[in-house]
Amino acid sequence: MTRPPATTPPWAIRPLTTIADYEACVALQRLTWGDDFRELVPPAMLQVTGKMGGITAGAFVGDRLVGFVYGMTGVRDGALAHWSHMLAVEPALRDRGLGRALKAYQRECLRAEEIHRIYWTFDPLVARNAHLNLRRLGARVAEYVCNMYGENPMSRTDSVIGSDRFVVVWELDDGTRDAPVGEPADGPTIATADDPLADAPTVFVAIPEDVQELKQRDPAAALAWRAATRRAFSHYLSRGYLVADFDRQTTTYRLERRR
Repeated sequence: MTRPPATTPPWAIRPLTTIADYEACVALQRLTWGDDFRELVPPAMLQVTGKMGGITAGAFVGDRLVGFVYGMTGVRDGALAHWSHMLAVEPALRDRGLGRALKAYQRECLRAEEIHRIYWTFDPLVARNAHLNLRRLGARVAEYVCNMYGENPMSRTDSVIGSDRFVVVWELDDGTRDAPVGEPADGPTIATADDPLADAPTVFVAIPEDVQELKQRDPAAALAWRAATRRAFSHYLSRGYLVADFDRQTTTYRLERRR
């Protein structure tokens, strides 16, 4: 059977190089994280980062910036590594592969510089990001950090439930791929702070389908999800469990005891 021709994406990805590019990036940061976002990266820092081996790249539709990826390069564990600090896509283009395309562009830039590992963070309660990072890219969770950016960060995305984060690592030599899914496993599911933390080979940790919507509609419920997942992830990861998978349909993580 003849395959249909591949479609050309509507965006083009390139480095940010002009003052107009940097200012558009700042505007997209505010659109994504709110006008009160205190961790905004200003134009001067975007420019300097690019000149010193970091990544400041954007996706453009025509002359309009619709997504960007930003990070800096340094030394971690005695080797060059990259910290991918920000990734944002304008709302109308989310869930269309642009985030993955930006990460792939970042990967190729870094591999050309013989850098083989990228670190970044994401909120474990954001299902879209869990699916991209763990399933689509194949990154692995290295640690869970409570309130990484403070208990009351000045951002509408964190102001209700704090800034807990997974730190993940992406081995660039593995490439951009769908993460392998293991054999079906049984185990208890933890969805509330009252669920027992069973000593089982496999456990599942549930998250809400859309935590951003939940924070607007029911902040107390969103905070309860944070408490339950913080308890579960802190418990199991400190005991050597690995975050093995994320199921987008059921919005659950699968954790497995390290063999």
